[in-house]
Amino acid sequence: MEAEPEDQEEEEAAAAMLWSIQEALERQTQQIGASACGATAVVDVLKALGVDVSPEEADRCVQTRLRRNESPLPDYLLSRSEAGATHAQLIRGAQEASGGKAVGRFFHLYPRRRVRLVPWLARWIRKGAVPVATMNMQLAVPDGEEVPDAWHHQLIFGVAPRAVFMTNPLDVVGEVEVHQRLCSQSVLLVRREDVLQRLTPDGSPPDLSDIQSDPRWQKLDVEGQVRQIMLEEELEDGPRTAHVSIPAAYSSGVTLFALTGSDAAQQLLKAPELPLL
Repeated sequence: MEAEPEDQEEEEAAAAMLWSIQEALERQTQQIGASACGATAVVDVLKALGVDVSPEEADRCVQTRLRRNESPLPDYLLSRSEAGATHAQLIRGAQEASGGKAVGRFFHLYPRRRVRLVPWLARWIRKGAVPVATMNMQLAVPDGEEVPDAWHHQLIFGVAPRAVFMTNPLDVVGEVEVHQRLCSQSVLLVRREDVLQRLTPDGSPPDLSDIQSDPRWQKLDVEGQVRQIMLEEELEDGPRTAHVSIPAAYSSGVTLFALTGSDAAQQLLKAPELPLL
């Protein structure tokens, strides 16, 4: 009797690993600098593909953007929306750092797609592809834990049924949790205190007209959110807004990398987008 397709997929997903956990412990690259999780992932992607590059070279090629912590509020918020790297920067960075030996393709997972994450990743890993997750870590936060301060890129070095193995930090995360973080609008939460400490001492509203002219910032009414926080500060009692939501430069999803000219690379570049639900 033949196995059901779903059962077959589960079996296929049982153990698709680029590295064992021990190998990952020995080979993974720790975060190489502020906001440089993308460049860190690129170092490990190329390592998994057999191409060695220095962290400095990877960071130079990815062109990691930094937070401008000393800037006034409008420029600080703009820097927060772009800090780190997008999937496009990872693809260009890996290609340049490897001297053209690596190619990448990004798959959007937002809006929600018709895909079973672990079996899909397992099939690509088996073909020789190396996945990097671009996740909104501010989603699926465990009860009692503080909301993280950023999105994150992580190399996926393997999957098992309902589990995903990642580096930087070395972690095993449930499939549902990972999928939630991979399916996010391009929005970043900035902590209330990070906004308050950049307001002018005289308490006058900041001029956000430059960034507010961008439709994405208008849609989120970032200026209105900042004014709301200022109003709350004037009141002794009442609820306090924990975060200001701003547009993020990143898209949630998975970038798959392969050696240029390999079967995996050819299949990667021809693969259709994942279908919408």
